[in-house]
Amino acid sequence: MKAWVFFLLCLAGRALAAPQQEALPDETEVVEETVAEVSEVPVGANPVQVEVGEFEEGAVEAEEEVVAENPCQNHHCKHGKVCELDESNTKCTLEGTKKGHKLHLDYIGPCKYIPPCLDSELTEFPLRMRDWLKNVLVTLYERDEDNNLLTEKQKLRVKKIHENEKRLEAGDHPVELLARDFEKNYNMYIFPVHWQFGQLDQHPIDGYLSHTELAPLRAPLIPMEHCTTRFFETCDLDNDKYIALDEWAGCFGIKEKDIDKDLVI
Repeated sequence: MKAWVFFLLCLAGRALAAPQQEALPDETEVVEETVAEVSEVPVGANPVQVEVGEFEEGAVEAEEEVVAENPCQNHHCKHGKVCELDESNTKCTLEGTKKGHKLHLDYIGPCKYIPPCLDSELTEFPLRMRDWLKNVLVTLYERDEDNNLLTEKQKLRVKKIHENEKRLEAGDHPVELLARDFEKNYNMYIFPVHWQFGQLDQHPIDGYLSHTELAPLRAPLIPMEHCTTRFFETCDLDNDKYIALDEWAGCFGIKEKDIDKDLVI
């Protein structure tokens, strides 16, 4: 599976057994996550499926930036501290790492205030997210002639969605319209929800999503969809710090009778 998807936050911003390895962090624990390949992506790229810029034609090579010398480069700190530049000089901070605390990436992009997610906003999030997942798949299908972004089984599923005349086209739709479309064209959304679960369930492929597995989707979304974190937390119904397929699908309004692990292809 390729690492990034062209189409990630454009639609989101506009619209929008027990596992043994790792778990979603609780309120008091900060957990390390592996996001080495999660790099900041421009609006319009989905980091879950294809590499950034794969479909960009005539891309202009970015001019090399002139970066000022970092004073911290030659400033050595003791164990448990890192160098930080303030107004007057360099300073060694982050004392807490001496206690063995680990860090995780909260979101991608410049530091910004992430407002709390209100209950009313939380109910709107899955409406935009569902529509986005459907449109991501349709776009991949339309551009998949020679790129092998979808398997043959996936193409057969998406073809039915693509050719359906009742499909709501991508756009900045009000939540009322998204809710009505989900009710009228419910079957169009079943496979996209299963598909996204399969794209995330990779390390390991065990039918559960850990905090680290959610990172490629969650980290780029947070700056534009401030309910992202709370939404994924509410999906963990049994509070075992993992999101199972039935929990994931249920969060997006998929009926229990339509949740099928065989659709995770």
